[in-house]
Amino acid sequence: MQKKQMAIVYEVVNRFGSAEAAAALVSYMQNGHHQDMLDTGCFIKAEFEQCEPTVFRSRYLAASPPDFARYVAEHAEAMRSDFQVHFPNGIIVCERSTWRVLVTIPSNVQV
Repeated sequence: MQKKQMAIVYEVVNRFGSAEAAAALVSYMQNGHHQDMLDTGCFIKAEFEQCEPTVFRSRYLAASPPDFARYVAEHAEAMRSDFQVHFPNGIIVCERSTWRVLVTIPSNVQV
């Protein structure tokens, strides 16, 4: 019996030094970057969240470790370069992490 591969969550947290830079990030993400990430074919879901006025988190769900590895090998450099072109200054911190999904329990509640 083949063991099922667990999904991978790729998370990027951005902290900006100004409201103007934060507003530019919102526009950049909503007007293409998240769709560009999905268009790589490596992710099945993208989320964009705000914690504070200048702190944001993007979460991308890869169905399997090989899908995430393909993103890293084939697309990550170009995506990061494009981000740097749009945000050469103003970002204080950019943290990247990956999480292995161990369990997902669906709810009966529709959001």
